[in-house]
Amino acid sequence: MGVQAALLDSATRPPRSRPIDLNALVAPYLGVAIVALAVIAVILLLVVVLLARRTSRLDARLAGLTRGGDGTSFEAVLDAHLDKVTAVGHDLDDLTARTLVLERDLRRTFSRVGLVRYNPFDDTGGNQSFALALLDADGNGWVLSSLHARTGTRVYAKAVTRGRSDTALSDEESAAIRTASGAVTG
Repeated sequence: MGVQAALLDSATRPPRSRPIDLNALVAPYLGVAIVALAVIAVILLLVVVLLARRTSRLDARLAGLTRGGDGTSFEAVLDAHLDKVTAVGHDLDDLTARTLVLERDLRRTFSRVGLVRYNPFDDTGGNQSFALALLDADGNGWVLSSLHARTGTRVYAKAVTRGRSDTALSDEESAAIRTASGAVTG
């Protein structure tokens, strides 16, 4: 029964195959494989040399970009520029504050002028009399009138608030105020 069992086991098992001899399979192609690997190694070596040259050129260009005109580093140049930007920001803040003061003060200066020349008397020649209005941006100021006659010249000044006077105005004084206020253009 022992032999019979052994025969049954061998019948159910597949037959053993011979081991593969890799040396025999590779040996005919070994020379070609070595030459191909040598060519690949040379190509890779050339690629490495080209990449090394390109990297060194890029390093040189980067070094040129990151050095200032006097040989300082990029960080030093950047710090200097940032310091300048900060200084310009402070200067701009100062200028803004000064401009606000000037604009406030400018509203109170005489920036609007109106002049009307006329001849109030028939016996004098030329338009030697005048009404001169000097107003600020809010229409405040005064009107100066000069009446010229053969016997002398008289000068009058009247206060103007918001484009109006508390005292009576002549037609010429009113025209000077309108001109200064921008109501009359010409």
